[in-house]
Amino acid sequence: MTQPYKKKLIEVAIPLEAINAASAREKSIRHGHPSTLHLWWARRPLAACRAVLFAQLVDDPSSHPDQFPTHEDQERERQRLFAIIEDLVKWENSTNEEVLERARAEIRRSCGGVLPPVYDPFSGGGSIPLEAQRLGLPAYGSDLNPVAVMIGKAMIEIPPKFKDMPPIHPGIKERSFYRNAEGLAEDVKYYGEWMREKAWERIGHLYPQVDLPKEYGGCKATVIAWIWARTVPSPDPAFADVQVPLASTFLLSAKKGQEAWVEPLVDKAAKAITYRIRLKGTKDEIDRAKSGTAAGKRHGFICPFSGAPISYDYIRKAGQNGEMRAVMLSIIAEGPRGRIFLDPDRSHGEIAGSAIPDWRPETKLHGKTRVNVSNYGLDTYDDLFLDRQLVALNTFGDLVQEARVLALQDAQANFETDDGARLRDGGVGAAAYADALAVYLAFVVSSQADRMSTICTWDAGGPTWGTKTRNTFSRQAIPMSWDFTETNPFSTQSGSFGNSLDYTSKGVISNAANKGTITQIDARHIDPGRQCVISTDPPYYDNIGYADLSDFFYVWLKRICGEVFPEIFGLIATPKADELIAAPYRHGGKDEAEAYFLNGMTQAISRMVALSPDGFPATIYYAFKQSEIADEGISSTGWATFLQAVIEAGFAVVGTWPMRTELANRLIASGTNALANSVVLVCRKKEASAEVITRAEFIRALKRELPPAIGELQAANIAPADMPQSAIGPGMGVFSRYKAVLESDDSPMSVKAALQLINRELDEYLGGIQGEFDADTRFAITWFEQNGLKAGDYGTANNIATARGISVESVKHAGIVESAAGKVRILKRDEMDAEWEPDADTHLTIWECCQHLVRLHEKYGIGYEAAVMLKKYGAKAGDVRDLAYVLYSICEKRGEAKEATAYNALIADWTDLTREAATAPLSNKSGQMRFEV
Repeated sequence: MTQPYKKKLIEVAIPLEAINAASAREKSIRHGHPSTLHLWWARRPLAACRAVLFAQLVDDPSSHPDQFPTHEDQERERQRLFAIIEDLVKWENSTNEEVLERARAEIRRSCGGVLPPVYDPFSGGGSIPLEAQRLGLPAYGSDLNPVAVMIGKAMIEIPPKFKDMPPIHPGIKERSFYRNAEGLAEDVKYYGEWMREKAWERIGHLYPQVDLPKEYGGCKATVIAWIWARTVPSPDPAFADVQVPLASTFLLSAKKGQEAWVEPLVDKAAKAITYRIRLKGTKDEIDRAKSGTAAGKRHGFICPFSGAPISYDYIRKAGQNGEMRAVMLSIIAEGPRGRIFLDPDRSHGEIAGSAIPDWRPETKLHGKTRVNVSNYGLDTYDDLFLDRQLVALNTFGDLVQEARVLALQDAQANFETDDGARLRDGGVGAAAYADALAVYLAFVVSSQADRMSTICTWDAGGPTWGTKTRNTFSRQAIPMSWDFTETNPFSTQSGSFGNSLDYTSKGVISNAANKGTITQIDARHIDPGRQCVISTDPPYYDNIGYADLSDFFYVWLKRICGEVFPEIFGLIATPKADELIAAPYRHGGKDEAEAYFLNGMTQAISRMVALSPDGFPATIYYAFKQSEIADEGISSTGWATFLQAVIEAGFAVVGTWPMRTELANRLIASGTNALANSVVLVCRKKEASAEVITRAEFIRALKRELPPAIGELQAANIAPADMPQSAIGPGMGVFSRYKAVLESDDSPMSVKAALQLINRELDEYLGGIQGEFDADTRFAITWFEQNGLKAGDYGTANNIATARGISVESVKHAGIVESAAGKVRILKRDEMDAEWEPDADTHLTIWECCQHLVRLHEKYGIGYEAAVMLKKYGAKAGDVRDLAYVLYSICEKRGEAKEATAYNALIADWTDLTREAATAPLSNKSGQMRFEV
């Protein structure tokens, strides 16, 4: 599949903001999204994968000078391609055949009429192969982790085998015509509901209803959840025979007007604690309830009998000695008008304690899964569950096999032809279909385990939002929980079996497309049998221990559907020694782990280089720790080690695109200084004739090539926080196209050293921009760099001003500084004239323009006020944006995070502001509206 070299769109430009916006929005799509099939960590958003694949395969207009001879022609064509991408990334278009076919046609046009195969050797949650399928491309993927492989097969392999088939269940059909995997999804739902009914018949007695008080009608109600707290013996000798609660909170609902909390009633004489529900109450009462029996951060808990401190060391010892228990704090029931919070019921506790599981997942916890819980005596996976939870999961697991037998009978009665082969042998008949249903139903049970462990906690919500159960993996670890939630699998609320079934079955619907293949293999040994376009999302250094985490699901999937794919579930636990992450606890130390990661990733990427066709770039998604980049910059250990592997393997980095995939209403919003969540590296095979150059030649090349590239990134409104990552692309493009860059002692320059030089050139570029500004603005920049918003000596200020051919009085006249009593300070934005108008200012400066625009943006966001102001700047708007970049960089170096946020947010919204400004009406001083022609 050799093609002549043509630049692809992704090597020149992509509509990054549209991609990021669609990726962030996708995080809020829960029903019908393929990710709801089963949890996997750090999935790439489908919108991003779809857009990157399209841009990776479609020619940039500059590759066709015969069709697009001028810069303007090329830019118009790019905008046409951008419009296709902007439609393509919208979630509602993910099954729109008209939009998808338009994209496929462009790919065929750039690929000689043939849609090339795509391969992801770290397929994980399957986002990249799935989107390759959606674009009509032959899709291949592989992963070492068996849970990831099963998810991939459920997303990529299974749905196309049974595409457009009606369901085989004997019940009433939901529709008359079935497309894609709709029939398969309906069968998953049908046999899952059958499982729930059978499970209720067998273990429903373990999940009794609760009697409601008279004020709630006095009838019976279904329990949503039981709230428990772990307990240990009191450390006070006088109460050593009493189990005391370790409750991080007693708050059950924080919603305004619907507050509810648990009040512990301590009887010292009887050495007993009872618990009752309180509703509403004073702010002080609710604040006390929030802290439970906790003594504050890192200080353990407090004995409610004596007030004695309960240290974590004491709790660890109690847990390891088997002295940790659990006590019921509350029952939460389904009411006709919402949740009802009730006192604990002794009989419910006794019923829960009567459950005896016939099987326990006694696999030991490893690595990061042990960090938080093993010190407290939770060493194996069965330690993470109550016995009643184990009984329920075992029952549902057993019913998967019974449902498979039932489905096999129904399939045999419905299939016109049956090859008799199992799914693992490539079958497409009744036996394979029954296997497929078993896989999806196993996913339902596995997902249920995520919502039915003692790591799950109760979310009391907030003033304006409601309560819910947090799942085990609310983050990428198994955290220790003190008070926890036991959900009722037979309720209709969050955490129930029906809820898990709903998510899984709806996740199947949109997955059927062209055929694809997912295999289990170490990425260092991949060989799909032909050249393929590479797009992949490898593990990041030491960020996520996928193998350790996925054992939580593996122990259940192995038991439930190990017989369907015995070769995938042949091991007791997921393979760990060969996992490509830098785990010091596996390799004997930090340095050894780094060496293992570098060598292993170099081998894996070398295979990718060998498999990549000459005519296409490869794309590699790479996430990173925000804290690491913040502390070490772009030359951080993780970044440098990974890029070293990419370059040593034989790739040259020709571009980098920062991807933001979080919703703007997250704790870290898109307008803050947080970095992009990941970066897409665009790579080409390094030329065999690559030269060796010196450090000095490399620096000269950087100075020649980096400034225009950074200018283009600024023109694309890359947020200042993301600029260092974005500049890696053109900078490493210079470094990696050479065979080696030699230091003064003739040793090869490391990637880490190259990254530091790239960052230095970026700083120099931003510093050089200042020369384009007016003298007053250049004074303000220097003064701000030295003093921030604090006052400084007049003499120093005068020297700086004189060097720029002006005086302090000039800067004062411009309305930038205050000068009094021998001191000079820059005016804060809220001290500047709120009625200021640029066209009425006879001493206009870029500094003022920038500060007034930031002030309006901070106050109104992307609204009329800021848009109109930007429109009034006319040709000066570009200078205002450049100054925002400069000031962001200065604020970052000074540690002025809040001030930096203002400039970062302005740039992040610049495109939207510009769009608003284009149509915003201008007003004259009399208040009458006028329009600029």
